[in-house]
Amino acid sequence: MSGVLPDSSLARAVVVAVAVALVAAPLGCFVVWRRMAYFGATVAHSGLLGVALGLWLAMDLTLAVLVVALAISALLVLLERRSPLPRDTLLGILAHGALAAGLIATALLKGAQVDLMAVLFGDMFAVSDGDIAWAVGGGMLVLAALARLWRPLLALSVHEELAAAEGIAVARAKMGFIVLLALTVAVAMKIVGILLIVSLLIIPAASARPLARTPEQMALIAAGIALAGVGGGLALALGLDAPGGPSIALALVALFALTRLARRW
Repeated sequence: MSGVLPDSSLARAVVVAVAVALVAAPLGCFVVWRRMAYFGATVAHSGLLGVALGLWLAMDLTLAVLVVALAISALLVLLERRSPLPRDTLLGILAHGALAAGLIATALLKGAQVDLMAVLFGDMFAVSDGDIAWAVGGGMLVLAALARLWRPLLALSVHEELAAAEGIAVARAKMGFIVLLALTVAVAMKIVGILLIVSLLIIPAASARPLARTPEQMALIAAGIALAGVGGGLALALGLDAPGGPSIALALVALFALTRLARRW
């Protein structure tokens, strides 16, 4: 980012950043409760491969990232059922494999210029009207689906076997959560980049955890912290002429430290 931003660019950045923050924060609560941060990182790392696929097929990049993220998620579920390897090992293999494949695929694209810094770390001040449509429309869809899946997912987070015994469709709830996570990753890629998406998912939730007494409180507090992090990151990026994605991640880390201090006081 350099120079003075047009008002329209800043307005687009604010709209998309707010929409992504409001979606990622409550979804990130389940990522924290279910200890799926590494899973989120694996899905995010597949984003670069999705970008390459989108450029190769001349399709919408957000849609391409979503397709690849869902494919990687399905592959992980399949491998977990059939492989004797621990889950974290499978996640490590898939995460680095997808990222390496994406880097090679973008390097081999002919005639297409890929801004790797923007893909890896986000370019929130270059969002388009299409990005706004994905962020707002996709965000409303994710929140509506999350509200419907809230109780089943909460039961799974507490005790999966007990949830199954109570008649909850465990497999359906898991698949729904994976789809919502993949959609959030695809939408958030433009804001914070594929390497920093997990920060928007887990840091607000981790910050809110010691301040909340109920799961619903935690989701609401996490959303507020995410919005504060977005605002602080935007101010930092504009004040220092710094990249937007890393600025948001740094602001979220600062808020996490402040919530820990507030908890001790």
